[in-house]
Amino acid sequence: MSEQELKDKCIEVIKTIYDPEIPVNIYELGLIYEISIFPVNNVFVMMTLTAPNCPAAGSLPKEVEDKIRGIEGVNEVTVEVTFDPPWNHDMMSEAAKLELGFM
Repeated sequence: MSEQELKDKCIEVIKTIYDPEIPVNIYELGLIYEISIFPVNNVFVMMTLTAPNCPAAGSLPKEVEDKIRGIEGVNEVTVEVTFDPPWNHDMMSEAAKLELGFM
């Protein structure tokens, strides 16, 4: 599997994860800042949360790690949470904004 194929698979599984308070997946919500693939099939994800005190702070990064780890061929998975830059509504996809009535 190429790096791009693995990255696409990661995005696919991340799109099955939803913020418990918002009915939009965390990828469309703009919570995923970076997905990097390193040799050999090691995945690094930089993500944020909607707020530092988000109730899902403990569960969302772990869910991202577990779902990516479930992709066949993946070795190591590292998920890092950052609040720089802080998340805001502008980071959402057009689909998410439409879904939540921001457009």
